[in-house]
Amino acid sequence: MAKKLQQADMPATDYAFYGLVWAGTVLTERVDRALVKAHDLPVSWFEVMLWLASSPDPVPASVLGNSTMLSRSQVSRVVDALQARGLVTRTPSARDARSVEVSLTTDGRKVFEQADATRREVLAPVFTDLLDEHDINALGRAWHKLKAEKAGQDPAPRSSQ
Repeated sequence: MAKKLQQADMPATDYAFYGLVWAGTVLTERVDRALVKAHDLPVSWFEVMLWLASSPDPVPASVLGNSTMLSRSQVSRVVDALQARGLVTRTPSARDARSVEVSLTTDGRKVFEQADATRREVLAPVFTDLLDEHDINALGRAWHKLKAEKAGQDPAPRSSQ
């Protein structure tokens, strides 16, 4: 059997970085396959819907571009596709005439809830069932620090819920 390198064979920072890349790639591919198969909904569409579902108010398109892992042009294409399926609406912003705000439609909320259940079901055996609350909070703090650094914000960790 082929030998595998162990954590001790590389610096901890390299191992941690590889772990983030591996986990992100494997978990995203798993979720994407399940969402496309069950709901004809790529993970990039789901990500936009997740941010919209998390907000009680319509979300400016520019905020979606800053919040998701997608570029602004990708967000625009995803919103176009979601709108064509009747899952989101675009409305002119009341605060900025140059901007539009995006929100889930009633059908969009139903599709999101079904897709979110699929996502949670797929992730449970390989993520949420394996990690305890401390692990989840630690990942959240690390993600917050990394994302804050990218955005030029204070990387102070958020308190756990």
